Amino acid sequence: MLRPAAVRRLRLFTWHVHGSYLFYLARTGHEIVVPLKPGRPPGYVGLPPGNFPWPPTLREVPADAVRRLDFDAVLFQAREHWERDQDEILSAEQRRLPRLYLEHDPPRTSPTDARHWVDDPEVLLVHVTPFNALMWDSGRTPTRVIEHGVVVPESVRYTGELPRALCVVNDIRARGRRLGGDVLDAWRGALPIDLVGMGSTAAGGLGEIPHRALPAFEARYRVLVNPIRWTSLGLAVCEAMMIGMPVVALATTEMATVVENGVSGFAGTDPAWLADRIRDCLDDPALAHRLGEGARRTARARFGIERFVADWNRALADAAGLPAAAARATA
Repeated sequence: MLRPAAVRRLRLFTWHVHGSYLFYLARTGHEIVVPLKPGRPPGYVGLPPGNFPWPPTLREVPADAVRRLDFDAVLFQAREHWERDQDEILSAEQRRLPRLYLEHDPPRTSPTDARHWVDDPEVLLVHVTPFNALMWDSGRTPTRVIEHGVVVPESVRYTGELPRALCVVNDIRARGRRLGGDVLDAWRGALPIDLVGMGSTAAGGLGEIPHRALPAFEARYRVLVNPIRWTSLGLAVCEAMMIGMPVVALATTEMATVVENGVSGFAGTDPAWLADRIRDCLDDPALAHRLGEGARRTARARFGIERFVADWNRALADAAGLPAAAARATA
């Protein structure tokens, strides 16, 4: 149960797993503490400087100091943290706090029969898309879907004057077919497509663009392309749609419900057909702008940050057994 002094601004402990998501989660206004280890290994990177303008409500602490701190809830985001690390980093009292598990991905081992490793009726399992919730076997663990919420600078809007396509995918070469590296290679063999993201230079790309600079960088490109076969809906797609950028993507996972053919872009399962749609957008700026307007309408209706914050406050309140209004952070 939460302490009376924390009923409005909560103190959460979590690991740094997904920088963009952590940045948007901080929009809830709650205090979020992440662990830091020397060398910043995965999960223990703290709040590395440079890529994100981390707000003051986010705080990094040495991993060996975590067990001495007071928290109101613990948010897990990776299997190794649930199965191993919590016993090493958290005290017994902290492990009895309200717990939530944020699952970022669809199942890997089987699209239909994978049982989620969190099997606990006292934990709230949060999925980031309805598709992921559908495909996971969550067993006896209560589940909730909280779709993405994103923010882009008000001053940035899609212009599309550059007759090239842009792909924003991290580590596409290392993650291979699942991220559609082969699909992108085929498209790039026939079409002018630039690739950005972590590890993109290894795949002939332009490198990583800082999160705060990405909307303005991509706004000049004619169309965003997404070759991913099997992962969650990318925040980069939501952000691009929010600035009014059309999207051409494989109609797999949640993407099939986000991109509407002829309205906000094109989605399908035939890469050759999609290549023709990319070419249509490159050759017809008026078409691309019309689709971009539809993409922005979709993003504003579905991925607004206010709804995202309200959903998370409700989830935190429910996990802790509080009235919904009690877990609403104040400035």
